[in-house]
Amino acid sequence: MEKEITINFEVIANYDHLTDIEKTLFDKAKTVRAQAYAPYSNFWVGCAVLLENGEIITGSNQENAAYPSGLCAERTTIFWTSANFPGVKIKKLFVIGAPKEALTSTPIPPCGSCRQSILEYESKQKEGIEIYFASLDGEIYKTKSIRDLLPFSFDASYL
Repeated sequence: MEKEITINFEVIANYDHLTDIEKTLFDKAKTVRAQAYAPYSNFWVGCAVLLENGEIITGSNQENAAYPSGLCAERTTIFWTSANFPGVKIKKLFVIGAPKEALTSTPIPPCGSCRQSILEYESKQKEGIEIYFASLDGEIYKTKSIRDLLPFSFDASYL
């Protein structure tokens, strides 16, 4: 028996179609991408999250010679956020990634490890996090929950 899985996401035509807060998140993710430490992969990623209290937190990927000891931008950002703003919900997460010298790119979604970590925080806060992944030049995809990108998710309900 075969079943189909539908992945729900919205394509936002370009940067000009974002709300003001989404533009701010895009700009901050793009800016913090330049602070990535990625000498091994040369793939620089920036992330910005909007908290329910209006705070915006940013982070970038941080690599290590003892591969894979580094962390992706999404996990760097949400782990720091949770440690410093415990109990404050994450409303939106914006991520932009591309090779260091790229001028254009394609939207890159969170990797599997990041998807699982984001799922943990969605489960903890009992509410979805809007996920935006964008190209450097403003092509943007949006989902209402990481579950849209992780349809067969594993969470604490299985334990």
